[in-house]
Amino acid sequence: MIDLISKGGPLVWLLIGCLCFAGAIFMERLAYFHRASMNVGEFLAGLASLIRRKNFAEALQECVATRVPAGRVIHAALLRHHAPREQLKEIVQEAGQLEVPRLERFLGILNAIAHAAPLIGLLGTVIGLLDSFTSLSSANGVATQADVARGVYQSLITSALGLVVAIPAYLSFAFLSARARSLMHDLERAGIEIVNLIEDANSTDNIVEFRQAEAAPPLTKSTRGRGMKG
Repeated sequence: MIDLISKGGPLVWLLIGCLCFAGAIFMERLAYFHRASMNVGEFLAGLASLIRRKNFAEALQECVATRVPAGRVIHAALLRHHAPREQLKEIVQEAGQLEVPRLERFLGILNAIAHAAPLIGLLGTVIGLLDSFTSLSSANGVATQADVARGVYQSLITSALGLVVAIPAYLSFAFLSARARSLMHDLERAGIEIVNLIEDANSTDNIVEFRQAEAAPPLTKSTRGRGMKG
């Protein structure tokens, strides 16, 4: 490996740097997505009983304790649970949009490395071939096979290393993009379901108040008369 690096030319170091950088991005994003994942269905099922009992303080504490994007979206809705449905939908949508850049962080760089690495390898190939032809021209066409092979060897090394960097980088980008889209779907699901839970809780309160108002008997003339006589 050290021999390949030494004979590959200066672009080999650039490709190795791209490979290390892509690996660091992959590991960082993988760890972040692992921390950001949660079972939205189970979490909302636990919050449903708190919301029905109007225990919003404890529900907010549960959201803060999760420290995940979906928990922050739910937290934003619970903070303004008295707002009408349309305003709640806007709140969860804005909260979800704030989480998207965090989920897609560094993915653009990983995609750029996947596309740039083959081009860097191609550039190394061109430089290696130019080196070979330069050796031939400087020796008036009588250069040794070793002089010509050196440039060809350098061009092959950079081309191969460019593909070695590009293929894992692109596969990592595709995998992480799929994970990011899955988490975005969880954000949308969490936003929709928390709005429905809050709206159902508010609707239940309105029905109870309406029934209590209906249950009060009307004040008739005889009732008023008895009240005045008393």
